[in-house]
Amino acid sequence: MTLDTRWAGQEPGRLPPARAAREQRWRRRVRLAILFVAALLLANAVIGDNGLVALWRLRAETASLQGEVDRLRAESLRLREEARRLREDPAAIEDVARRELGLVKPGERVVIVPR
Repeated sequence: MTLDTRWAGQEPGRLPPARAAREQRWRRRVRLAILFVAALLLANAVIGDNGLVALWRLRAETASLQGEVDRLRAESLRLREEARRLREDPAAIEDVARRELGLVKPGERVVIVPR
């Protein structure tokens, strides 16, 4: 009698029915555990701290901040140009004095129009 045929009435290489059932249950449990771990990893990749949702949120925030930076650069350029005009152009100084301070030249008349 060989080792493979020690179970009476079985083909060589086959397990007894009870052992085959245990092994099948064990394999099913291992597969379920692997699927569970894979599902956890997938969920973490999608909604975790460094997942896809966080990446999309960061990209939107980056785009928003880039727009803010562009707006501030344009405002800075405008203010630099206004400062240069105020340093170099007396007409610009006069315009600001008239518009913001309400100053008038001697001999001018102020007309106030009600709205």
